[in-house]
Amino acid sequence: MTLMSEGRRLVPPDQGELAMSIFVNPTQFNDPNDLADYPRDEAGDLDKAASVGVDMAFCPLDNNILYPPGASTWVDVHGLDQHLCGATRPGHFRGVCTIVAKLWQLVEPDFSLFGEKDFQQLAIIRRMHRDLFLRGEVVGVPTKREPDGLAMSSRNARLSPEARIQAQALPRFLTLVRERFAAGERSIEGLLADAEQALQPGEIHYVSAVDSARLVPVNTAGNGTLIAAAVSFAGVRLIDNLVLSEAAPR
Repeated sequence: MTLMSEGRRLVPPDQGELAMSIFVNPTQFNDPNDLADYPRDEAGDLDKAASVGVDMAFCPLDNNILYPPGASTWVDVHGLDQHLCGATRPGHFRGVCTIVAKLWQLVEPDFSLFGEKDFQQLAIIRRMHRDLFLRGEVVGVPTKREPDGLAMSSRNARLSPEARIQAQALPRFLTLVRERFAAGERSIEGLLADAEQALQPGEIHYVSAVDSARLVPVNTAGNGTLIAAAVSFAGVRLIDNLVLSEAAPR
């Protein structure tokens, strides 16, 4: 499979093909309303895919294709799902791991790309990939941002103009945390100070600092500490994160 990033082929096209899936997976939604409201634009997605060289797309016509009647097998990864989205969306990662395992078996990719915006998801998929001896490689892709700073997400399409302006508070707050860390602040309390005020009028699901390898809370930040947040603006749940680095910014 061709590995691509930011619309550029990283492997010559004669060495493989690039495949993608478009499937809103029902088993990773713990809120039926969230599933019903999740943005769907298959035609637009296929146009974007074609513009960057995608060779094939798997678009199941209905859920029974991937979850046939009587299906009762699930994939769970324990330990990394105890905090962050795993704590606030029960069953979410069981659904994620199950569908990724199914798709992996169907396609058997050499490389599979997952965005670092969903940092916990990426970590859990890497663990599943290792534990199940799946072929190929999991590749993390750096978060891409809109011109206004929002991390790219299908959910952004649900934001009203007013809510989109409000949502910019999330990347602004993460930038503030990075600046505090660069200035020498290492206590989590100090780094995350005034989060509720900074993220108003958003509804905070969590704003946390965890070890980026084990995804467990830490009291003191250091190189590699993950700052992750989930906040709803006008009912639209957004996630974002940053990994703190003691290296001088380039």
